[in-house]
Amino acid sequence: MSETASTARAPVALLPSLAPLLREWLPRRRWFAGKGRPVTGFTLVSATELLPVDSAGPGLLHLLVRVRQSGLAGTDRESPAHHGDPGDCYQLLLGVHETLPPHLAHALVGHVADGPLAGRAVYEGLSDPRLAALLLERLRTPGAIGPLRFHRTVRIPEGLAPRVLDAEQSNTSLVYGDAYILKIFRRIHTGANPDLELPLALSRAGCARVPAPVAWYEAGAGQADGSTLGVLQPYLQGSQDGWQLALDALADGRDFAAEAHALGRATAEVHTALAATLPTVTLETRQAQELAAAMSRRLDAAAQAVPVLQPYVPGLRTAFEAVAVLAEKGTTWRAQRVHGDLHLGQALRTPGGEWAVIDFEGEPTKPLAERRRPQPPVRDVAGILRSFDYAARSCRPANPQWAERCREAYCTGYAEGSGRDPRAEEALLRAYETDKAVYEVLYEGRPVVALESNVITHGLK
Repeated sequence: MSETASTARAPVALLPSLAPLLREWLPRRRWFAGKGRPVTGFTLVSATELLPVDSAGPGLLHLLVRVRQSGLAGTDRESPAHHGDPGDCYQLLLGVHETLPPHLAHALVGHVADGPLAGRAVYEGLSDPRLAALLLERLRTPGAIGPLRFHRTVRIPEGLAPRVLDAEQSNTSLVYGDAYILKIFRRIHTGANPDLELPLALSRAGCARVPAPVAWYEAGAGQADGSTLGVLQPYLQGSQDGWQLALDALADGRDFAAEAHALGRATAEVHTALAATLPTVTLETRQAQELAAAMSRRLDAAAQAVPVLQPYVPGLRTAFEAVAVLAEKGTTWRAQRVHGDLHLGQALRTPGGEWAVIDFEGEPTKPLAERRRPQPPVRDVAGILRSFDYAARSCRPANPQWAERCREAYCTGYAEGSGRDPRAEEALLRAYETDKAVYEVLYEGRPVVALESNVITHGLK
């Protein structure tokens, strides 16, 4: 692709020389999933020079590194120590410089003591505008660099200034000239990431509710065996996320039902397009019972990790048991590809007043195979309904009537857009809302009020 990029030299000696620095630096990253467990070692998956590290200026080193850790992750559903996995794989983009400029001091990883980079400063490369711009340049020119493959669907302008967004938790995002946003996945899995797979499918279906990918890069030979590393999409400049819009409406005493109704229709459009483009299945008795059992196990695990949940367990479990009973009686449910982690923060209202849906990665704590599995559409509906409840109870005083109006309006809009009313699947919807509430308390640190609101909404005892 370019004479200025190559597979990194001396890869055998590279990682041991970086290991002391990474052992201290990685656990402090917001996107590092193994917090609370000691890092015991590293395995180099690949090393690629996107810009030579022996030049006078900065070099850019792309690494895929497996991180081994000891102990069990109390809230990590994919604990390598528990499952015998060789470790989580992370994508690192490291700048290398003889002397780090003062304006990049905050990005310092450390100074290398020995090995091929001895005496040089290593730093977070995405914090360096020159190196971040280079990454876009690679995406502008499709091709391969070692194990990395770069793809694009449209021509991308050159010279767009980059900036890093601060809000990301599990990934890193760069905005280029307020025209495009590049999401860089940090924790890497084998297979197509849904955040690329589903927007591409929706683009083919002509769904305008989701920004269509314009470029992406991956490691490996393809979607089956490769790994999605980053996705470039149009940046919806001036958009506002639904969570902040809801909080603003509550603070101002404004109703939000019209916005909720429109969001329901938008969600239905996305689901309809996904069902038309990707396979759908039917959840029979066994699959539905397994779904209910998995929810019940998560509840038990949550009660162990957060003892204050224990008084709620019997009432919450009835929501899951109701699904199992219906399945035993022969009730079936349609399943398809869905967003998988939909909430108000994943919905953007554009300056034109339309709703867009973003971030199709799913719950990052779950295995990729589970995130790509067809699921009932009411799972996404439940995520939005939980958002309304939680927003209404985040303000003072709490406003459950506001939430109920939003819930009804959203479901009505969804029914109008899809021809299927989610309220008709009451038991499954209730189970997903309950499961989401448990997840919020355990994995997002939300207070027990998240469960109390669920008990109140559904009358669980």
